[in-house]
Amino acid sequence: MTQLLPQGILDKLGTGLHLKTGHPLCTVRKMIQKVLTGFERFDFLSPIVSVENNFDLLRIPKDHPSRRKSDTYYWGDTSVLRTHTSAHQVSLLKDGHRNFVVTGDVYRKDDIDATHYPVFHQMEGVKIVKGSLPVEDLKQTINKILDTLFPRSQVFWKSDYFPFTEPSFEVAVSFEGKELEVLGCGEIHPEVLTNAGMVGARGWAFGLGLERLAMKLFKIPDIRLFWSKDSRFLSQFKDGEITEFKPFSNHPPCYKDVTFWIPEGWNRNALTELVREISGDLVESVEEIDSFEKVGKTSKCYRLNYRSTERTLSNVEVDDLQVRLRNALKDRLNLELR
Repeated sequence: MTQLLPQGILDKLGTGLHLKTGHPLCTVRKMIQKVLTGFERFDFLSPIVSVENNFDLLRIPKDHPSRRKSDTYYWGDTSVLRTHTSAHQVSLLKDGHRNFVVTGDVYRKDDIDATHYPVFHQMEGVKIVKGSLPVEDLKQTINKILDTLFPRSQVFWKSDYFPFTEPSFEVAVSFEGKELEVLGCGEIHPEVLTNAGMVGARGWAFGLGLERLAMKLFKIPDIRLFWSKDSRFLSQFKDGEITEFKPFSNHPPCYKDVTFWIPEGWNRNALTELVREISGDLVESVEEIDSFEKVGKTSKCYRLNYRSTERTLSNVEVDDLQVRLRNALKDRLNLELR
């Protein structure tokens, strides 16, 4: 089934940036795990999980957008590349684990911009609580984590909704004069615990994105940089230390537009996936800049910003990528270009 996945995604399976000593993602992981004393650590679990574990057992509705093939990478009919580390929650509970933290790469089809990438890293913490209220224990744990990452920052707890927790919370901190959302959490929903064979048990879970935190803590402006093999990026960081990223070059952008009539049922992710397949990490952003209707048809214009994080792109190189993209839009997505 792997042939159905883009090569760029297959190439990243098992890379394990969160395990590379000195990498910002590894440093953030270690800082959080140090707070979670007494928790088992699972850092090597396979990203290929069943649809049941990724969606069904977590009470994610059958019609939820995240289940669509336009949003999730399917590995055959009954498996997916996990869209969150919560996909391991029920199976680990079934196997008898009670306090654990899972860290790993997760996969979602998404926009192309400075903060979104089809592969990123999450951490999931789970604890079955005895003798105390789960939410009180959860808040104590989360506040310790945030005090480690953002010392002396104000913490904001807001009610939210997740299908696998009840009550659910979104947690933010004060950072550089603004509220920064850092994680979602809550008391594990009774139905999820029942699915794990733990009727009547109580516990809590949280989930957070390592890139989101590392971009703020290390002041890294572009999520693509985490995948850089350039020594000018990697040499700036040391194991266990938070240091501010210093840009090593400011390569000029190159803008190209593509305009087409959109078909019925159009999904923007079809465009972004094709852009990533053809251009890899050489596109910084894809932005819709115009839309209009004519005789019952809708036309959209998207602007692509070609810019490498490591080198200056030549006009010839960009023109070639744009021609290949236009041809693929016509031949593979059957779009009528304008």
